[in-house]
Amino acid sequence: MDIADLSERILKGERRALARAITLVESGRADHRAQARELLEGLRGQGREALRVGLSGTPGVGKSTFIEAFGMMLTAQGLKVAVLAVDPSSARSGGSILGDKTRMERLSRDPGAFIRPSPSQSHLGGVARRTREAIDLCEAAGFDVILIETVGVGQSETVVAEMSDLFLLLLAPAGGDELQGVKRGIMETADIILVNKADGELKSTATRTCADYAGALRLLRKRPQDPEGYPKALTVSAVEEHGLDRAWDEMTALADWRRETGHFAGRRAEQARFWFEAEVREGLLARLRREPVKGAMAALARQVEAGEISAAAAAEDLLETYLGEAPPV
Repeated sequence: MDIADLSERILKGERRALARAITLVESGRADHRAQARELLEGLRGQGREALRVGLSGTPGVGKSTFIEAFGMMLTAQGLKVAVLAVDPSSARSGGSILGDKTRMERLSRDPGAFIRPSPSQSHLGGVARRTREAIDLCEAAGFDVILIETVGVGQSETVVAEMSDLFLLLLAPAGGDELQGVKRGIMETADIILVNKADGELKSTATRTCADYAGALRLLRKRPQDPEGYPKALTVSAVEEHGLDRAWDEMTALADWRRETGHFAGRRAEQARFWFEAEVREGLLARLRREPVKGAMAALARQVEAGEISAAAAAEDLLETYLGEAPPV
């Protein structure tokens, strides 16, 4: 593969080249990983920067409908939009992004948009690495906005927040009991909460739900990366395409404030360090899964099971043997 030619075509915004490059970074083959590193290093420092928007939401909230309506609104303004996904559940259930791509029929045909299903992986680390690299490729290809959707639940919200400039939480109109089920952690992570389906019979319920979330957000400690009034809750209707423009205005206002105050660049620097440390951990774990370490681990595991040695002592012996020194206590 001619990496220099592929890089040049990506910088020109060629979709086929971008799709081929993402396929390359998704590969686990050693030669492909080496080519992917060469490609990414060559594209680094081009000065192209997209607004990375993470998006999460409960099943049935209408994420694909929202992404399509929101993406179409942005492309109508002349912006180029990429849609990616983080899906740690795909190896078990197949995820939903492939279905989303089918349902987002209008957006998938839009020349200003690019939709990419997430790779099917059995562990979140692999998915996160490939999504991060896909983000870098989409930025190099000149996309203005990258929507990063979490298809899974739980840890995936944290993962996406660590690769996004803004994090949106999409929720459906609900009563008090449902509000209690929203974890404090994700409320603290969200920059903007969007209550979807604010139309028809649910419009008044959505308005009340939005007010409840706004009240809950005011109880949270103000974050240094937020101007006055953030984080905030808004109502939207993806079906009627109502409130999308206001949501976009709030996103850009928050992003602009963070750029002006240095929080934007600071956050990206923190994320770079976070993913460096994650890569080191993932690399160490990968080495533990190889021979001869794998065989030594299996032998020690049998001794632990038989009660011949404690788990802590076995782990210390293994690490001391293969890392050259005992781990810190």
